[in-house]
Amino acid sequence: MTDRPSINRLSAQELHDIDAYWRAANYLTIGQIYLLDNPLLREPLRLEHVKPRLLGHWGTSPGLSFIYAHLNRVIRQRDANVIYVCGPGHGGPAMVANTYLEGSYSEINPDVATGEAGMKKLFRQFSFPGGIPSHAAPDVPGSIHEGGELGYALSHAYGAAFDNPDLIVACVVGDGEAETGPLATSWHSNKFLNPACDGAVLPILHLNGYKIANPTILARIPEDELRALFIGYGHEPLFVEGDDPATMHERMAVVLDDAFDRIRAIQDAARSSAKSLQSRPKWPMIVLRTPKGWTGPKEVDGLKTEGFWRAHQVPLSGLAENPAHLKMLEEWMRSYRPEELFDAAGAPVAAIRATAPEGERRMSANPHANGGLLRRSLDLPSLAKHAIAMVRPGDVKAESTRAMGAYLRDVMALNQGARNFRIVGPDETASNRLQDVFEVTERAWMEKILPEDVHLGREGRVLEILSEHTCQGWLEGYLLTGRHGFFSCYEAFTHIVDSMFNQHAKWLDACRKLAWRRPVASLNYLLSSHVWQQEHNGFSHQDPGFIDVALNKKADVVRVYLPADANSLLCVTDHVLQTWNRINVIVAGKANSWQWLSIDEAKVHCNAGIGIWGWASTDGGAEPDVVMACAGDVPTLETLAAVQILKRHIPDLKIRLVNIVDLMTLQPKEHHPHGLSDREFDALFTSDKPVIFAYHGYPWTIHRLTYRRTNHDNIHVRGYNEEGTTTTPFDMTVLNGLDRYHLVLGVLDRIPELTGAHIQLKQAMEGKLIEHRAYIREHGQDMPEILGWKWEG
Repeated sequence: MTDRPSINRLSAQELHDIDAYWRAANYLTIGQIYLLDNPLLREPLRLEHVKPRLLGHWGTSPGLSFIYAHLNRVIRQRDANVIYVCGPGHGGPAMVANTYLEGSYSEINPDVATGEAGMKKLFRQFSFPGGIPSHAAPDVPGSIHEGGELGYALSHAYGAAFDNPDLIVACVVGDGEAETGPLATSWHSNKFLNPACDGAVLPILHLNGYKIANPTILARIPEDELRALFIGYGHEPLFVEGDDPATMHERMAVVLDDAFDRIRAIQDAARSSAKSLQSRPKWPMIVLRTPKGWTGPKEVDGLKTEGFWRAHQVPLSGLAENPAHLKMLEEWMRSYRPEELFDAAGAPVAAIRATAPEGERRMSANPHANGGLLRRSLDLPSLAKHAIAMVRPGDVKAESTRAMGAYLRDVMALNQGARNFRIVGPDETASNRLQDVFEVTERAWMEKILPEDVHLGREGRVLEILSEHTCQGWLEGYLLTGRHGFFSCYEAFTHIVDSMFNQHAKWLDACRKLAWRRPVASLNYLLSSHVWQQEHNGFSHQDPGFIDVALNKKADVVRVYLPADANSLLCVTDHVLQTWNRINVIVAGKANSWQWLSIDEAKVHCNAGIGIWGWASTDGGAEPDVVMACAGDVPTLETLAAVQILKRHIPDLKIRLVNIVDLMTLQPKEHHPHGLSDREFDALFTSDKPVIFAYHGYPWTIHRLTYRRTNHDNIHVRGYNEEGTTTTPFDMTVLNGLDRYHLVLGVLDRIPELTGAHIQLKQAMEGKLIEHRAYIREHGQDMPEILGWKWEG
């Protein structure tokens, strides 16, 4: 690009002020790492001034603050709208230092004021019991990315930029982080970013050469390979490298202006002419190469430290045993000339305060980094419009997720102008039967579009890439900056983002404790193509365990829904799109299956989360002989089929059918806000009758949720027992003992008065299992009585 504006070099005073800001940030960072109790070094450093338990990380901090200082200058001069994503792990002290210099940290935490007493509190709270973490956690204003687990910074950054046309997300990627799979894939996010209607991401790859104890790959490969790599990714890399601060400040200022000019030129061209969108732009990125532990001790005990892995955590350790190290720490801190940086009261001097932007232009006060400030409720369509019409239970079939897709289509259409709703998924939107959304939008795609391509568009609002990590990262970044969305995925492979799920759940939990963090829209999963509908894909696709991952998180954050039919799924979808600060997991099949509840019945049932289906029960509202419980669409079908067999052969048996939509209702009320009290639970499941429970996932999950209940010993759960193969849908239930025949046998085995009295029925069920096995091996499909089964209620 040759027509970008010329670059004005900074004056000596401007460079001096940036350097002073950077030195102040470095000084504050070291004070936190060493828990310094002598904030302004008004006297020589003594052992009682530091804590021997050193928990901080210095290696990446100088580079993080260097970038922050230079971004502040650009923001101030251009009135730019910028947020900062800190990818390197343990970047917390540097980020806190910069937010403290900007003043936002003290605004949120008045007890950590800008002065000597506040600085002392700032230092003493870091990585200390009752204090703050060593990462850029929710406690850090301006953060949307913790950095505790590496690999997600860039996908978070792009998620923040989608549909934010005025926002620039500066994303620092550490060279250790760059070795992770999720980060490596997320470089391709630029193929989905539309300069006409999205914001921009400025990746800054920070190469300081080392991880904890090893060199990093990208720092060691030849520069021509590194350049070629990022050109191949579709970026235009700009290099800043060196170790002399004065030279580096000048070079960084020039390159940063160049990058911002290139971004503006790309956006101006795209927004002035639709024709310019026929090809994907080459977005700039910066490769910043600085020594590990820059400006720290060159050597410690005769061993190389700056520019080597020894600078990764704390260059100076064992202070209690080594007075020489204590002296080196003092010399190190005094090298930043704190007397020039802070006034007599301990506050940053005027020149440093003037270097930072003002108000919401401060990266630490930007509302996009506290997305709940910008969150607006979605306009939602009428449920009645999308309801599956039915006269009685089991009189019509439908694909539940297809009904959901039509509903999401209208959500997309109603919120098209607001541009605040997206669907993400790994190439499975249509596979999971959500393809109706393509009636109102396309898949986002900035690469070449061929004439034969379908549903690809520059302004598409569905994001698909075959990387669950990137999908999750995009959606998290989108939600954390104030918008809404849905993640559709095959159930078995949602496990790929187990760890990302954990991190987001922890983020939301931490935010609940911070009054200034406003609630963001919930992260909503649809898990489809589930364990019971993977007959052709086989064992590798059969795993319902993501539910168990979710249940490990705090009750305040997680919800799990198992709607049994399309109308129940519609009600659950409508509900979760109105929630905030939660992770909602919905499991629903896409197969054409029988429908059970009208939309009005589904609203009542889903609102309660659990209930007796009187139309399928035979207890007449009295005490039952047995409770048949079910959670999930296939378990519900098999339970109803078992009830029908029992009704036909033992008409006097009093059966109560209980269906569970909201799995968390099974927990005690004191453990989960949706949980049932013991009295409510016993009213449904009785206190002494056998309960045959057909469950979608692993059986022990139900035992875990109900182990304190009065009747727990009588609860007998059938679910997925890690038995699977390439087989028919019904055979999957047989392999795991979840089928109707095994459920009937379970009832016969656990009601004493039936033992022996109905031996013929027991033999018939065992015979059906033998017949089934032989039939599918001869015909390759389930028996006609299975395929043609219909509720006769």
